[in-house]
Amino acid sequence: METIFCLQQRKTNIKTEVLAGATTFMAMAYILAVNPIILANAGMDPKAVFVATAVAAAVATAIMGILANLPVGLAPGMGENAFFAFTIVITMGYSWQFALTAVLLSGIILLILSIAGTREVIINKFPKVLKNAIASGIGLLIIFIGLFNSGVIKVSETGAPVSLGNFDKPFMVLAFIGIFITAIALHKRIPGGLIVSIIIVSVLAVPFGITQIPSSIVSLPPSISSTFMKFDFTQIFTFNMLVVVLVTLFMGLFDTMGTLIGVTTKAKLIDNKGKIPNLKKSFLSDSIGSIVAACFGTSLITAYVESSAGIAEGGKTGLTSVTTALLFIISLFLSPIFLAIPAVAVAPIMVCVGILMLEPVKEINYEDLTDAIPFAITLIFTALSYSIADGIALGTISFTLLKLFTGKKKEINLLVIILTIIFVIKFLGYNYII
Repeated sequence: METIFCLQQRKTNIKTEVLAGATTFMAMAYILAVNPIILANAGMDPKAVFVATAVAAAVATAIMGILANLPVGLAPGMGENAFFAFTIVITMGYSWQFALTAVLLSGIILLILSIAGTREVIINKFPKVLKNAIASGIGLLIIFIGLFNSGVIKVSETGAPVSLGNFDKPFMVLAFIGIFITAIALHKRIPGGLIVSIIIVSVLAVPFGITQIPSSIVSLPPSISSTFMKFDFTQIFTFNMLVVVLVTLFMGLFDTMGTLIGVTTKAKLIDNKGKIPNLKKSFLSDSIGSIVAACFGTSLITAYVESSAGIAEGGKTGLTSVTTALLFIISLFLSPIFLAIPAVAVAPIMVCVGILMLEPVKEINYEDLTDAIPFAITLIFTALSYSIADGIALGTISFTLLKLFTGKKKEINLLVIILTIIFVIKFLGYNYII
């Protein structure tokens, strides 16, 4: 074990690492309840999605621990699952099988880029302002989805697009209770605070008949026959698929890299040159994990910032990740509990996680409108169009045009030009692609 995880070198021990791994799992466990509910909106079987989520998270996190020796947990990302269900399927009108195929292709491309060592190069070439805007836009969209699904916001009956829900409905009150509890848990950095919020709201919802008490606590994992290897390769070489894969790919690139930088810095694992140890190997975890995710039936895998909870408990090695992975496997036998959780208990988590994703808004540079305007366009259109892809496309196009016509063309690189051309073709040459 010392050979694999270098416990003495990193000044830690088995007990500390196992405790840290359990803490990370508790901080991440909410995804086991949230992901099935989100992907159910795409028409997928929530029971099968639950299994796919647990298995993909376990595989990706185990790879991170064993190969990269880093205390980082991975699972289907909150932005990625929203893109899958609410953009690709609901807004664009494609099947969830089409979306799974896009996840598979993205995972394969990520794996190739990881092996070739070019992932970091691509990330560095994409403008920082657009990276921040994408993260913030996804956050705002997730907030809106959470509020809408909980009944806090509803379709207006007065002619306006939306309006505030009715406080005489239990959904409304339960949602605000959940938001309040979740906010306190996040502020006080309570380990497992999100899953605690879900449990409390689920229990409070029982008297209203919203939460159905399961007949058992432990059972064999549900069948995944409805989602396993359910791909749609009929449109694999279409322009539609290209755009979807590009957006999925970039979301995965930014999420994992950003989280790895933040988490490893907190764990004091960055070397003297500012580099992350075993970075190339760590990239294998989300790429292989995403391929597994697509095969089993769930959205793209990414590194979780909640890993910082385990690091705060002393986690410094991959043994923390391996422990987290084992707990994801064990959770497979607790499906009755996770699947009994109602949407109203999950909505507060979406709202609060979305709020945290808005953090890059503080970095908007209003002294340079060629940065501020593309940021705002990406943020606003991601949420208001209900499409992450449209938000990214419009933000990229506006960035390129503003830089080009204000004498700042040096800030436009080849990657941005290629993406701009693709997105312009999407809007002008192909109607209703997204």
